[in-house]
Amino acid sequence: QVRLVESGGGLVQAGASLRLSCAASGSFRSINAMGWYRQAPGKQRESVAVITSGGTTNYEDSVKGRFTISRDNAKNTVYLQMSSLKPEDTAVYYCNADVSVGYFPATVKNFWGQGTQVTVSS
Repeated sequence: QVRLVESGGGLVQAGASLRLSCAASGSFRSINAMGWYRQAPGKQRESVAVITSGGTTNYEDSVKGRFTISRDNAKNTVYLQMSSLKPEDTAVYYCNADVSVGYFPATVKNFWGQGTQVTVSS
């Protein structure tokens, strides 16, 4: 019922910037928290940045000061502005969202995007 569509990944040099976008579509009441996760080869998926419906943000330590998460509630879209990219940022980046769906009862379900590759070369 809900689809998260990501865009913005690519191959860049160290020090460059990328902006990832994730738009939610489908049938739902509202979107609660949204976040970006990443999974590097041979590593577990980790949370990169999370933003609540009220705009409160939380970042993984290694990206603090370099990445900025934001959202446009009118567009049902979350962004991840990535600056000063490092080779260790190379990973598949996934969008995630807690979405309130249905009525009577209302239910919150978690959804994942398909992932987008970010590769940072030295």
